[in-house]
Amino acid sequence: MLSLSLLGSTGSIGVQTLDVVRAEPGVWDVVALGAGRSVDQLIAQAREFCPRLVVVGDPERVPEVKDALPGVSVASGPTALAEAAAMGEVVVNGVVGFAGLPVTLAALEAGRRLALANKESLIAAGPVVQRARRTPGAELLPVDSEHCAVHQCLRANDVFTSEAGMERVHRIVLTASGGPFRGRTLSELADVTVEHALAHPTWSMGPKITVDSSTLMNKGLEVIEANELFGLGYDRIEVVVHPQSVVHSMVEYTDGATIAQLSLPDMRLCIGYAIAYPDRIATPFGRIDWAELRRLDFEPPDTEAFPCLELAYVAGRMGQTAPALLNAANEVAVQAFLDERIPWTAIPEVLETVLGEHDGTEADSLEAVMEIDGRARAAAEQVIGSQYACG
Repeated sequence: MLSLSLLGSTGSIGVQTLDVVRAEPGVWDVVALGAGRSVDQLIAQAREFCPRLVVVGDPERVPEVKDALPGVSVASGPTALAEAAAMGEVVVNGVVGFAGLPVTLAALEAGRRLALANKESLIAAGPVVQRARRTPGAELLPVDSEHCAVHQCLRANDVFTSEAGMERVHRIVLTASGGPFRGRTLSELADVTVEHALAHPTWSMGPKITVDSSTLMNKGLEVIEANELFGLGYDRIEVVVHPQSVVHSMVEYTDGATIAQLSLPDMRLCIGYAIAYPDRIATPFGRIDWAELRRLDFEPPDTEAFPCLELAYVAGRMGQTAPALLNAANEVAVQAFLDERIPWTAIPEVLETVLGEHDGTEADSLEAVMEIDGRARAAAEQVIGSQYACG
């Protein structure tokens, strides 16, 4: 059995990871679980999977969890997260937002295989993470459906092992569902509510990533992530809207051939691919009934109605700490929208204002990334407070 550490175990990715573990008995031994707030759910998971270590986000709840889980080590804080990440041969990082960065670095620096669902840590600290990826034994497998698809398309054509490598790749095409507001004009988006934004047509995800999907910022962050993961320039990474979410992404080669990965939308397929790599699991998550699949549609994204996508390209091309700044401002703006402090249309306005203040700080250390993250959050809060405080 492979030992597995799961951080963010009570979130959408964490819950679905445990579905995969249940479906494949005898393959993984869950040695560590970690969660932020859902302590009762975390306790229930620990009772089922019997990890050696449980990490709790709220230190005040540690005594309660210890009482509920006799014989299990219970801890809290960044050091505990790093310890948990280093315990498993395979580490799933399902922590939401920039808070997942310590898990990413701890897993890679310990030479583990990292199944990365926390795109923000790679986006915000790309140069720092790239150094950690060079640790002997370290391996990074993307859990995002789009990057998992690209990885499979590249692997199927021996890109990772052939002498030519990425030289034979012309472009990567990331697919986007278009979210709940696909087809609406900018003027039609002025009054959308939190409830509307959280009503995703094809995927079941947490609130932050679901709002990101509605603004297309999720796709913008994935463009930056694709650049970091596969090393292609931004002119060779494109986005196309595909509402059925069956084609999860494509790779076009220099001879004109396009290779795509298709399945019904089910994150458990991507999770299973990442934690079983280079093997494949036996459970057919996402299997397609070809007699029922009637059509596959594609269209270009509307960057006028959804400007966040273009802002991500701008930040990616600026490089260094610009993606970290954009990511931090986005986390603040999305939370402000979820708290009904700003309208949905204000999210890209906040991001554009904060990104315009980027001073070119280099991402040469974790401290530099964390410093720009804090500055961006403060700047976003200042914009929100000054421009939207009265609704």
